[in-house]
Amino acid sequence: MKAPRLPEQPPPGPTRPGFWRSPLRGPWLTSILGSALLPLIAISAITGFLSQASYNPGLGHNSVLPGGGLGWDVFGFSWPTSPAWLYAFTQGLHVICGLTAIPLLLAKLWSVMPKLFEWPPLRSLAHLLERASLALLVGGSLFVFFTGLLNIQLYYPWSFNFVPSHYYAAIVFLAALALHVGLKLSTVRRSFRRRGVVRPLRADLEHTEPEPYEEGTTAPLEPRAPTMSRRAMLGTVGAASLGVGLMAVGQVVGGPLRGLAWLTPRGRVGDGPNGFPVNKTAAAREILPGETGPAWRLQLDGGRRVRLSRDDLLAMPQHTYDLPIACVEGWSTTQSWTGVRLRDLAERAGLAGADQVLVESLQKKGAFRRVTLSSKQIADDRSLLALRVNGVDLSPDHGFPARIIVPAAPGVHCTKWVGSMSFERA
Repeated sequence: MKAPRLPEQPPPGPTRPGFWRSPLRGPWLTSILGSALLPLIAISAITGFLSQASYNPGLGHNSVLPGGGLGWDVFGFSWPTSPAWLYAFTQGLHVICGLTAIPLLLAKLWSVMPKLFEWPPLRSLAHLLERASLALLVGGSLFVFFTGLLNIQLYYPWSFNFVPSHYYAAIVFLAALALHVGLKLSTVRRSFRRRGVVRPLRADLEHTEPEPYEEGTTAPLEPRAPTMSRRAMLGTVGAASLGVGLMAVGQVVGGPLRGLAWLTPRGRVGDGPNGFPVNKTAAAREILPGETGPAWRLQLDGGRRVRLSRDDLLAMPQHTYDLPIACVEGWSTTQSWTGVRLRDLAERAGLAGADQVLVESLQKKGAFRRVTLSSKQIADDRSLLALRVNGVDLSPDHGFPARIIVPAAPGVHCTKWVGSMSFERA
């Protein structure tokens, strides 16, 4: 039985070339938007993989994917603890570039929309590869950028784990992007050679003309009269990207720039020594007052088991350092922390020079209620079990009675409401 043949004439609607009539669409517009978008995606990708390295700080644990992923160490180094602002810088850059890219991405997707409805759907092997790369590119980009955006807002309308899903989707997206760039590089070169890189931007509305129609491109067959110039369109998209980027900078950098952080979930902070942002409150994590009151004890395991009250910890040598908390959502804040060095706690547990420590929170659930820190992080003098911040006791929302503070670590590794610490040899 023969497979049914597709009709030669496309069905009515978006599959017909005459359906798309914007005089701005064409290879040049798509090429210029892609050229502006590509560096932002590259920076977001590099800093995203660096974030993965920081989530698995020990040498030999830095797989390209979460949870061991493909099973080999692609980074070849243990995530450092210096400079202390390293994670704040890389993840801040990740979020700033990712958010800045969103208006450009939407404009780019609008520019290529006719390609999604080409007829016939498949013409050749090359056309099949192009459409496959485009489908993965569109789907992957929307998933990666908008799950990242919702993560910044701490809004999770899904049942899957954000971090591994975001990384796996990023791998698919980047693979599709590499294929797409390889297939379209000649089109970009040809478009810029014919029309120049910036020449179309010199035309005002009166002199804005559609690109010549060619089958297989996004140039319109029956263009309408323009209602805005390409310069105005790209200026609008650029202004939107710049505005979103500045809001991200205000949240990432903070301080005098925090006033720029409109519409961001941590654009405003409270007053007093504990008046700085938090992601999860004690109430949200169901930390009961009785669990953190006078009966609280920190359990240490290593060569021996030790249980310490908060007064016991305050009686140990106290150290104070100015260190940032930098979260995967891109925000960071630097405060003055006081507490006991992790290496002193390792000695107290009878395992000086431990290779790693498993830190467990009092919170009952959550992806990061348990965190493993590396030997390098334990050995750093600035790595603390913090008991106070800015000269006063931690507030419940900031982890009272004790929390972890490690330089250059992701904020989710700075565990709050610490209940136990197990020091181990490799």
